[in-house]
Amino acid sequence: MLKLHLFFIVFIFASLVPLIAHAKRAAAKQPAVQARAAIAVDLGTGRTLYAKHADARLPIASLTKLLTAMVVLDSKHSLLKPARITDADVDRLKWSRSRLPVGSLLLRKTMLHIALMSSENRAAFALSRDYPGGRAGFVRAMNRTAKRLHMNRSRFVDPTGLSPRNVSTARDLTRLARAAYRYPTIREFATSHHKLVLGGDGPLVYRNTDPLVYRDSWHVGLQKTGFTNEAGHCLIVVASVHGRPTLFVILGAPAVHGHFQDAERLRSWLMRR
Repeated sequence: MLKLHLFFIVFIFASLVPLIAHAKRAAAKQPAVQARAAIAVDLGTGRTLYAKHADARLPIASLTKLLTAMVVLDSKHSLLKPARITDADVDRLKWSRSRLPVGSLLLRKTMLHIALMSSENRAAFALSRDYPGGRAGFVRAMNRTAKRLHMNRSRFVDPTGLSPRNVSTARDLTRLARAAYRYPTIREFATSHHKLVLGGDGPLVYRNTDPLVYRDSWHVGLQKTGFTNEAGHCLIVVASVHGRPTLFVILGAPAVHGHFQDAERLRSWLMRR
């Protein structure tokens, strides 16, 4: 009887060894994500496929502009109405560069387009100023929308993300991105390759800040990039993985192209699974 028990113990141990080894190999093959936080989510089901510090509260830079776009569109204010860039739209926090001189007159539709596609800060500032209650009312609407989306660890103080006090988590941002994805206008503007803009000192060609939109194999359905010194390099992108739309959020990549490289690593890892 004792021999039989020993036989079963040895048999069970021998069966577990390859399983343990496989689990160790799988863990070792986790993608080497350099960003401070990241998450990958199946867009359809919401199932988390990968997470790193997904609940860490961090500055999010221009990822903010997805929420800005939602508030603009939810206001039902005509996008065909012209709006002017004024001195109130000049960034005096970071003194970030803008290609739109004060006095530029553009359709609100054009402002929204280049704010999403090229992170044009003056356009985002102008859209927030042209809102019931002004910019303060716009920011209140941003926080109300975030609360409605159950972004419980998020807070917004400006429409551009230039302020480091615009904070969120990778997990909260999946809620924002999934909501933004339901707006056809946001998907169209965020993923377009370029936009000819009239209304400044002359014709300007704006291009997408995300090189992934130019890669046919990615089938990008939504994207937003962001950078400040405090936030690092940030990215939200929806791309195809095994034919399914998959959402990637990258926060705080240290290198100039680190957010794109982390997204590449995560997608390649998921494609091998």
